[in-house]
Amino acid sequence: MKQYVVDELRLGDHLKLEAYLDKHFGPTEINGIYWIPLEKKILSAIQSDHGECQPFYFAIVLESTKLVCELLVRTREKMKCDCIHYATENQRNSIIGFIDSIFEKLDVIA
Repeated sequence: MKQYVVDELRLGDHLKLEAYLDKHFGPTEINGIYWIPLEKKILSAIQSDHGECQPFYFAIVLESTKLVCELLVRTREKMKCDCIHYATENQRNSIIGFIDSIFEKLDVIA
C-alpha cells in the first residue's frame, strides 16, 4: 500500500490531531480511521465519469505515535471498480498539502 506517514508524534500532538479529525471528519466507525473526501476538481477522468461511485475518499489512520495517510483513492459505494486507484500526482500533492495544513494549523511539529 502506498502511504504518506508522519511518525514519532508526541502525545500532545496526537491528542490535538485526534480532536481536530473528530470535529471535522468524525465520529469514526473504526477507532482512528478517518475518511477524507476529495474535492471534485481533482478527480481523475474516470472518477469524474463514475457519478454513482462518488464521493471519493482517502483514509487517514491515526495511531498513538503516527499518522498514516493511504494514497489509495476509493469510494465507499463499491469494493472494486476501475475508478478506485492510487492517487494521481495532483491528488497526492493535494493530500499531502492537506495533511501539512492541519499540522501547521495545530502547530504540530513533525
